[in-house]
Amino acid sequence: MNTHELVDTARQMLANGKGLLAMDESTPTCNERFAAVGIEPTEAARRGWRELIITTPGLAESIGGVILYDETIYQRCTDGRPFVQVLTDAGIVVGIKVDTGAKALAGHNGEKITEGLDGLRERLQGYAALGARFAKWRAVISMGAGLPSPACITANAHALARYAALCQEVGLVPVVEPEVLMSGDHSLQRCAEVSALVLHEVFEQLHVQDVLLEGMVLKPSMLLPGLNCSHQDNIDEVADTTVTALLRAVPAAVAGIAFLSGGQSAELATARLNAMNRRFKSRLPWALTFSFARAIQQAALDIWRGEPGKVKQAQRALQHRATCNRAARLGDYSAAMENLAIPISGV
Repeated sequence: MNTHELVDTARQMLANGKGLLAMDESTPTCNERFAAVGIEPTEAARRGWRELIITTPGLAESIGGVILYDETIYQRCTDGRPFVQVLTDAGIVVGIKVDTGAKALAGHNGEKITEGLDGLRERLQGYAALGARFAKWRAVISMGAGLPSPACITANAHALARYAALCQEVGLVPVVEPEVLMSGDHSLQRCAEVSALVLHEVFEQLHVQDVLLEGMVLKPSMLLPGLNCSHQDNIDEVADTTVTALLRAVPAAVAGIAFLSGGQSAELATARLNAMNRRFKSRLPWALTFSFARAIQQAALDIWRGEPGKVKQAQRALQHRATCNRAARLGDYSAAMENLAIPISGV
């Protein structure tokens, strides 16, 4: 493990007010999103959509790293250039999703454990040889009556830590994603209680596995009331609760925190991130940024719908969302930005 390279890569991913773009949807998930907007779910369509994203002019102004999927890391643009080369040439760090999905946790109804540790060392070595410099593993934690159980929290935290150690062994920065799901009717306070338990256990397991904190990125959920909760806390309340919990649970040595959007609307995810940075900027020991998927991509997908003539318009929408999120990372976002037409660089 080269600690200096790990630290440098983690810093590069989040440097200059940038965040991460997650385009690591599995084939079934990508096909579902295509079906929702009338796009034929084929490999050619998926390749075309991903090429649209990575060739968006000016993307590197806001995005420091992109998370790819196994299919995507092997794909090429229509001009023959590998996707990895296009991203690397733009100064964007290439990452790869490496878990194999969440499956039912034996003996614990309604809970899941993420799989993929078997053969992971060899897969990581293969991805590193292709040009990946970081990886991502997602664990999912559900809330409900009696949930989550200590067994679910511990099992997922242990898997995250083992994954992270294997990443660092081969020189990849691990993005550690313990997602506390938004579904349910739980309150913001209940979410804070569960998130604290999850984060403390994750960092305990990372410590046990000797994971270098300076060479990893945490990708948590924002702390939110459940989608079915009768009281939806305002943006500042969410910001205060989320950052307070992170300050109490996440060591200052961690390179950065990049939130997942978790099903929030694009504008609301941006506004909440902005409030955190605006209200706490002087107190944050780590970069507090974004690692969004749908919250950056969806507007562009709704425009494109598989039509070649809509590529540039879709890219403008993608760049706009990335620009708004970079502004939120700096605490400089305002709702007025949503009404501005962002010209695409070079067009």
